[in-house]
Amino acid sequence: MTMIADSAQLAEFCARQSAASFIAVDTEFMRDKTYWPQLCLVQIAGPDDAAAIDALAPDLDLAPLLRLMADPAVLKVFHAARQDVEIFYHLSGAVPMPLFDTQVAAMVCGFGDSVSYETLAGKLAGARIDKSSRFTDWSHRPLTERQVQYALADVVHLRRVYEKLRVSLDRTGRAGWLEEEMAELTDPATYRLDPAEAWRRFRTRSGNRRFLAVLRELAAWRETAAQQRNLPRNRIVRDEQLLEIAAHAPASTAELARTRGLGKGLAEGRFGAEMLAAIARALALPESEHPPLPARQEAPPGLGPLVDLLRVLLKLRCEENGVAQKLVANAEDLELLAATDDAQIRALSGWRFDLFGRDALALKHGTLALTAAGRKIKVVSLAEEPPSAAKAARTR
Repeated sequence: MTMIADSAQLAEFCARQSAASFIAVDTEFMRDKTYWPQLCLVQIAGPDDAAAIDALAPDLDLAPLLRLMADPAVLKVFHAARQDVEIFYHLSGAVPMPLFDTQVAAMVCGFGDSVSYETLAGKLAGARIDKSSRFTDWSHRPLTERQVQYALADVVHLRRVYEKLRVSLDRTGRAGWLEEEMAELTDPATYRLDPAEAWRRFRTRSGNRRFLAVLRELAAWRETAAQQRNLPRNRIVRDEQLLEIAAHAPASTAELARTRGLGKGLAEGRFGAEMLAAIARALALPESEHPPLPARQEAPPGLGPLVDLLRVLLKLRCEENGVAQKLVANAEDLELLAATDDAQIRALSGWRFDLFGRDALALKHGTLALTAAGRKIKVVSLAEEPPSAAKAARTR
């Protein structure tokens, strides 16, 4: 186990790993004071050795590391990969590929929803993970030996976790399932932070398109300001303040200053002027250019019992097949499925349709029933599958 802070040493280490079929990867970063994650440490474990790479070491050239992350011949294994992948995408403009996420693979293999690394390491590698350094300041130098050992433990045991999960996937024929799940993680669009789309982060049920237009302009302004200054969004303006400003659409500095917690100084400064300009741009838009209202599929009344039946079927099929329910369908999916056979949900396509969707449609149409046999729930076929299910099976 090695701590690397020298460019030549890093190049030599990465050259050795380029001959491996896979490497385990993890990162330590800080983000509480910045917009972009500050990479502090990269841990990599190959077949024969492991190293912690000091990303903050003066004059360290990370090019060999980024080439290794882009090498199509080396599988990159992460646990809960999204934030780690975002860091590498921001550094290089490319998603590390090919990619294997052990958290997603564990859900496919029946370890439950969003299983922790500690749980997998214990069950699959027989390891106990010391999490006492979980909240350490990774930007502080020098790092202690205990910090380095803690960081390296995450990738050293990840190798064994990956190997066990790969065997399980191959044995059950579910490797293709995981490939479907990796599509979003490996899509560069997942990591592009477009200011024009920042307003979609807000959970608002407003049906006022004018309000949404103002919110869109304000959110885009804040996102750009945060990116340019490398500050967290809420250090520019807090979410609740931005929503209040969008709702009232102030036209002057005095009106803007009345926003709770905003303060006269900020309203009269550069940020205040930029917010007022964003509001003015939104208000000048014709209604045709306001954001469209999201399509809402209201469930007809009286569907509650059917949703409950679908929930029982989902639980049954997931337990039988050792798959996390969250990976197949959520509560909103079940409501949409109860309302229409053509619901735009993942459970009606791919492997999810085979595992749950086909039977769910049959249950809806009365050709499949649930019954209790002692302490167990059983599925009983009552007739041939309904035309809609047969059609879905042919076309999906």
